[in-house]
Amino acid sequence: MTDPFAVIAAIGVVPVIAIENADDAIPLADALLEGGLPIAEVTFRTPAAARVLARLSAERPRLLAGAGTLLDLNSLAAARDSGARFGVAPGFDARIVEEAAKAKFPFAPGVMTPSDVSAAAKHGVRIAKFFPAGAAGGPKALEAVAAPFAHLGFSFMPTGGVSLDNLGAWLKLKSVIAVGGTWIARAQDIKEGRFAEIAQHARAAVEKAKALREARG
Repeated sequence: MTDPFAVIAAIGVVPVIAIENADDAIPLADALLEGGLPIAEVTFRTPAAARVLARLSAERPRLLAGAGTLLDLNSLAAARDSGARFGVAPGFDARIVEEAAKAKFPFAPGVMTPSDVSAAAKHGVRIAKFFPAGAAGGPKALEAVAAPFAHLGFSFMPTGGVSLDNLGAWLKLKSVIAVGGTWIARAQDIKEGRFAEIAQHARAAVEKAKALREARG
């Protein structure tokens, strides 16, 4: 089975999604696929998250659907049972990392400081979410945090304060495999059925990420 984080790294962008109604799952998936972005991080911030993941897994297997905001072992189990193909969290919890590893479930915990990265690295983590990326100091802060861990092959997915406008500043960092953001499929746009706009946002993000990487070489 293909490593989901390898797929994410190849595209460079992950839409972070809070969805309130499972009936919106398929129109959302189709919008992302139309925009050339076959990835979704469905956050466990809403009661519908598990149902959304189950529908995506069953009806749109082409979409790489993962679970975000996994804050405890129950949400980790629910994500796996619902067909999530990867998991992400805003912070580091050794119990979740250990359980995910035991289940061979691809999982990226959240980190912000060198101490966070050290703790994660000791548990075998090599890919982590850098959160909250903007409030933590932006690309310069991540560059400084990442430097002492470069020899470990540690990679990051900055999320929080990332937008189409500042995409380039993040993706130019060697330690960044992808960025995550809510701007592609905002909760209000999903709720109001603006799926054509979501497809446009997805296409713009993918095209910009691709152009930036080609320019970087």
